Amino acid sequence: MNYTLPTFSTQDSMKFFRTINSRVNAYFKENNIKKTGNWQIYLKTAILFAVFLTPYFLILAIDLPFWAHLLLSVAMGVGMAGIGMNVMHDGNHGSYSSKGWLNKFMGGTIYVLAGNVYNWQVQHNVLHHTYTNIHGHDEDLEAGKIIRFTQEAKWRRFHKFQHYYSIFLYGLLTFNWALTTDFKQMHRYLKRKLSYGKFKSPAIQWTTLVITKAIYFSIWIVIPMIAGIVWWKVLIGFFVMHYVAGLILSVVFQLAHVVEATDNPIPDENGTMENTWAIHQLYTTANFAPKNKIVNWFTGGLNHQIEHHIFPNISHVHYGKISEIIKQTAAECNLPYHEFKTMRSAVAAHFRHLKQLGTKPEIA
Repeated sequence: MNYTLPTFSTQDSMKFFRTINSRVNAYFKENNIKKTGNWQIYLKTAILFAVFLTPYFLILAIDLPFWAHLLLSVAMGVGMAGIGMNVMHDGNHGSYSSKGWLNKFMGGTIYVLAGNVYNWQVQHNVLHHTYTNIHGHDEDLEAGKIIRFTQEAKWRRFHKFQHYYSIFLYGLLTFNWALTTDFKQMHRYLKRKLSYGKFKSPAIQWTTLVITKAIYFSIWIVIPMIAGIVWWKVLIGFFVMHYVAGLILSVVFQLAHVVEATDNPIPDENGTMENTWAIHQLYTTANFAPKNKIVNWFTGGLNHQIEHHIFPNISHVHYGKISEIIKQTAAECNLPYHEFKTMRSAVAAHFRHLKQLGTKPEIA
């Protein structure tokens, strides 16, 4: 990763951000509603936690055949992904509720999803939301050597097949969180003294990480074994749960930024980006399936990624309403507004883009 951070242009002759900010604020004021979550997100939280935890308690309480154990593990993976996209995500952006303690609590649900609050907030809120799609700064574009997400990444011969094998690797996302990623990220971020908000001492962060990991593996590995479930069923179920969650989360993430329509701008020789931060988000981000109610509900509005990136402090339950404001303003300013009408078209665009990146070597 490049530690010399780029800066964004301050020149916005079209006053794009000022205009949409004024219009969005007027929408909330005129309708007398808060920008944070409402009854919809509270109901969704209850449903998703039921999907996530009910199978866990059924597995502990009932001696089930292996096929039933696997089906319940799949259900837990679906619930796990749903909580991550809807509850944890809004909580860590401070948009779940107007109450700070509730945001902190819901953001902390990442601990039962195998993650870490500090790491997630730095990677997502600081690096991804600030330096979206900028190679060397947005860690969401980093996949080691095995998948090439940008033209700036080194090209290797096996990348010619990445549009075939990448989908199988996507499922390992949260499994890697649980085992290795959090430790590597914490070492890297603390060394750079990165933080989202007040910087806590490394001793506190490392202690929190070790304790929460111990609790996590106790819940999902140790307790089931103590309850009498044979070890290999426990480990296979654990892996299946993570694989399903990781696959869902990875695909949703990629459809918003790694598709044919989006750009990967790089700073000039002075380290300055061509556009302002808000306009940069339009060039690097895409929406998908905006009218699909099921996708809207389950992805926590992450299919309205443009709205989320420009207004991360607004809860996802409002994105459908403010999307028309942003789309109209972008058109008035002659700026792009990337949108795939269906999820299928976005998936196709992602894998076509992977194929293209796999057949072309890196740019100079």
